Amino acid sequence: MIEVRRGADRYEGGDPAAGITTRHAFSFGSSYDPDNLRFGPVLACNEETLAAGAGFDEHPHSHTEIVTWVIDGELTHQDSTGEKSLVRPGDVQRLSAGSGARHVERNDGDRPLRFVQMWLSPLAAGGDPSYEVLRGVPDGTPYEVPAAGAALHVRRPGAGERVAVPAAERVYLHVVRGDLRLDGAELGPGDSARITAEKGLEIIAGSPGELLIWELPA
Repeated sequence: MIEVRRGADRYEGGDPAAGITTRHAFSFGSSYDPDNLRFGPVLACNEETLAAGAGFDEHPHSHTEIVTWVIDGELTHQDSTGEKSLVRPGDVQRLSAGSGARHVERNDGDRPLRFVQMWLSPLAAGGDPSYEVLRGVPDGTPYEVPAAGAALHVRRPGAGERVAVPAAERVYLHVVRGDLRLDGAELGPGDSARITAEKGLEIIAGSPGELLIWELPA
């Protein structure tokens, strides 16, 4: 089964007056939708835009694997594990909140920051929080998130190129850039697909693209 969700149908959030614009793919905060709470372990896929100087003040998380992909700009991150870093396009950032962690996310640059942040439920609750940044993720190299039993594939196909969809029981696909075709469906930036029990699928790029593909457990 393939369920396509359009970027235009995302729930609007954030605080535009403070320079924060958020578009949620799943039920979130005041945009409660009991029919759209999660897909497998994926709890959130948020498209975030922070104006220069804007950001999220210190706030808590627990029992969540938080994975961030920067599209444009630089994300300043600081958390209660003692880590502080700048996350740039091409980097994957992961905060395992464990039994509890706090962090701050800001745009300390002079131009808008855009990023996609995805939350996954771990296979087991609790544990110590941890943090890492993987710099310059190569195309097609899976980024493993063992705590959630998941792997993130970053793909950047050229025009006309084909990308094989992992033959997992569940796959979550988010389009960052480009015009793509999946099993006859046209996908553009912000669109996503929730794929269950499908084999042999391919994505065809109509223009140079960028995709985040989650290979998920059953």
